[in-house]
Amino acid sequence: MTEAANVNTQDFEVTVGEVELEFKVTRADYNKLVNQLGPGNKINAFHNFLASTVTDGGKPTLLKVLAENPGSEIAIGSDIYEAYTPDLQVTVKKR
Repeated sequence: MTEAANVNTQDFEVTVGEVELEFKVTRADYNKLVNQLGPGNKINAFHNFLASTVTDGGKPTLLKVLAENPGSEIAIGSDIYEAYTPDLQVTVKKR
C-alpha cells in the first residue's frame, strides 16, 4: 500500500449498545459512499458502506445489529462518515 493510501485510511472503533465493532475506511470507500448518497438511496448506501468497511470478524455482528435496529445504518454510518471527513476551514470569495 502506498504512503498516500495509508494517510487516507482511518480505523474506527464503534460501540453500539454493548457491541464493539471495528471499521477500516479508505478514501475509495468514502468516495463510493458519497457517490451513492442519492435521494432515496441512503439506507442501501450506508448498509453497503458499513458491510464493506467492518473488519471480517465483526461482519456477522454488524449484520445482526443492522437487522434488529431499523435505521441503524444511517446512525452508525453517518457517525463514521463525519469522523472520516476532514474538518477544514474553507472560505470562498467571489471575484
